[in-house]
Amino acid sequence: MTLKFEYDTIPAVKTTAGYVKGYRWDGIYTFKGIPYAYADRFQMPVDPKPWEGIKDATSYGMVSPLMQQETPNGEMMVPHRYWPQDEHCQTVNIWTKDLDKKSKKPVMVWIHGGGFTAGSSIEQEAYDGANMTKYGDVVTVSLNHRLNILGFLDLSPFGEKYKNSANAGLADIVAALKWIKENIQEFGGDPDNVTLFGQSGGGMKICALMQIADAKDLFHKAIMMSGIGGNFVPPCTGDGTMIVTEMLKALGLSVEDVEELETIPYPKLVEAYNQAMPIVLKQGGYVGNNPRLDDYYLGEPQMTSFTDKAKTTPLMIGTVFGEFMSFAPSGFNKQEMSEEACIKVLEERFGEHTKAIVEAFKEAYPDKSLLDILCVDTIFRPLSKDMIEAKAVYQEAPTYTYVF
Repeated sequence: MTLKFEYDTIPAVKTTAGYVKGYRWDGIYTFKGIPYAYADRFQMPVDPKPWEGIKDATSYGMVSPLMQQETPNGEMMVPHRYWPQDEHCQTVNIWTKDLDKKSKKPVMVWIHGGGFTAGSSIEQEAYDGANMTKYGDVVTVSLNHRLNILGFLDLSPFGEKYKNSANAGLADIVAALKWIKENIQEFGGDPDNVTLFGQSGGGMKICALMQIADAKDLFHKAIMMSGIGGNFVPPCTGDGTMIVTEMLKALGLSVEDVEELETIPYPKLVEAYNQAMPIVLKQGGYVGNNPRLDDYYLGEPQMTSFTDKAKTTPLMIGTVFGEFMSFAPSGFNKQEMSEEACIKVLEERFGEHTKAIVEAFKEAYPDKSLLDILCVDTIFRPLSKDMIEAKAVYQEAPTYTYVF
């Protein structure tokens, strides 16, 4: 079978900032790297700068800079894309079957993982949205946003223009959702049927978006995949005075020089942060790198309280059976071991609790090897169950759960 590539015959699509042109491959229209916003360092996003003519949308946009160099690992099982980085990373990628405004296909928006510090919308080859669109008959969207100290460092004590810098990364996502609401119909999508789905840090970001008033009317359903923070990511309730002051000291600057942080090369900024963070942590101070609980972001609902949006959003929440241990090497061949041999291994880990654990596991997972007890996720599953139970109290919208 020959797959057909089309470019010259593809129409340009009008967006609020200008026309864009992608390509069509195997029947799927693809648009990459469309700007949804613009932001100066530590400042809130604004609408993207308009452009003349037709913008090429055949290549992915830049991804957010990372504090640590990416290291290829496990590429045979989970192939990655390593991509150029830039602070002006606010772009979306779109996959759609047709460009008819009347189509009104459901819209699925992917929020990438990596906590609040790492990752990108394209870091894994599996993040390509073509198959989701082809077989799910939806418009698929992915997005990049600011991460780590670019997206989650509080400079608000140092001037009004830095208001909400502690949650700038979340504000970027809100800006992306606003862009989607205003433009997605041009790509065949329904702006009134938007589902967010995200894994790990992506799920945490979705949880946060339900607690942000500015995002209230921008999405309608959500899927959180192994991504509830809870006490795993404690809210930061202090402000950035101490951490920013220490960063300035590390750079040989004073508080009066705070605006210089806007232009210092990113690697140097990271170096200053890494020097300052242990000093501030030792004193119990705020260090950023996660959303800051304030009047913009109200904190994860199960940890604080549910907004009306959190109560009324249909949710699917789930985790992987062996979330972190599935890929770990094992010294056992569980297919060849007897039950007695398996129990001996388990007794080394669980001691007197082994019998009760084995009985409960057999009832829950009768088809699995007893040695799979060693893989059961004890990090995201309990946090997800806390969220599920807290959300299920509210009958305004359904809550579903799964174990993969």
